[in-house]
Amino acid sequence: MSLNLPFSGLRVLDISQGIAGPYCTQILWQQGAHVIKVEPPEGDWGRNVGVVRGQHSALSISYNAGKQGLCLDARSVVGKDLLRRLALQADVVVQNFRPGVAQRLGVGYDDLAEVKPQLIYVSISGYGADGPYAQAPASDSVMQADTGLMFANQDTDGNPRRIGLLLADISTALYAAQQLAAALYQRLSTGSGTHLEISLFEACAALQINDMAAFTLASGRPVGAVSAPNGVFPTANGQLSVLALNDDQFARLCRALDRPDWPSDPRFQTNEKRMAARDYLHKEIALQLAQAPSEVWVARLQQYDVLHAPVRDYASVAAHPQTAHLDMLQTIEQPGVGTLRLPGLPGIKGRQAMQPAPAIGQHTIAILSEAGLDSNEISELLNSAVVKQADTAEVTEPA
Repeated sequence: MSLNLPFSGLRVLDISQGIAGPYCTQILWQQGAHVIKVEPPEGDWGRNVGVVRGQHSALSISYNAGKQGLCLDARSVVGKDLLRRLALQADVVVQNFRPGVAQRLGVGYDDLAEVKPQLIYVSISGYGADGPYAQAPASDSVMQADTGLMFANQDTDGNPRRIGLLLADISTALYAAQQLAAALYQRLSTGSGTHLEISLFEACAALQINDMAAFTLASGRPVGAVSAPNGVFPTANGQLSVLALNDDQFARLCRALDRPDWPSDPRFQTNEKRMAARDYLHKEIALQLAQAPSEVWVARLQQYDVLHAPVRDYASVAAHPQTAHLDMLQTIEQPGVGTLRLPGLPGIKGRQAMQPAPAIGQHTIAILSEAGLDSNEISELLNSAVVKQADTAEVTEPA
């Protein structure tokens, strides 16, 4: 690991599960932090959802890559004491339990900050620490519905749709990582830590600031596309996203499509008028693009500098010429899974190369030794099942 990374030397205790907390800490890891991932004996629940292979899921690999894995049962008094001991050795603690759970485990912010006031502590929850929904169960789909994101993503018949991405969780992780970095910067001048409380509800709403403003300006109507033409159109062998955001872009699209009469047509002379004539424009463009393969249209649209892109699957993204140019995908040899090519943080500088995600308890003994426990203490904890060390088979099981 390069010593020049932004968070080199930063010690992070990640006691979160799922996506929002783990991705936040994985971002810190990519920037050089040492991250200890604490899991109960059954593992992070994220290991068992989505596409699963063995002990891992796509989710658990993506958001825990590179971390050190500790298996700890915090239901016992000994387990709680050990968790607290590790938390007080950390610079940053991240948890995403429902409000009150961390306190019952002995690792709430107030208890820890009394001993270590410079601690940066991040609490991620569904709806916040208090209020009428504080204890309500929350998930990405719940948040997409409850914050208006499904409303914003209506189909042409007005049916609300879930975005096919864990966007509420991911956005919360990104906001948490940004606020955590700001808190670390502030600590440099004040010497004091802080308690960051971030909810999926707030994060998912913050993503939609423009849509909420547009909703008000449009007197409560769903807004959808902001320009016309703006859509996905079938070609003879695929699909293309094609759009024009202003008059100049519309004129270039007209030249690419050999429609010289459109720019002077009174129906299309402003974006507002084109929005009113959107159905006609989309029908005409769809009929025209269906007559030739995507490659023909891409070349033509590129010639006139028109906003467009083919609709790609992830294999096609991996083969994109710009993907190779940016060195965007990194290779991970994940034990029990095989070879994966995954993107890291945008921008190749300021990040370390991706590494495999840990098995449950893969680094338990090493972590406890580094924390100052002697071999007798570690043996006692292992024998009493307070902690678990993954065996070789769990780490190296073939795909």
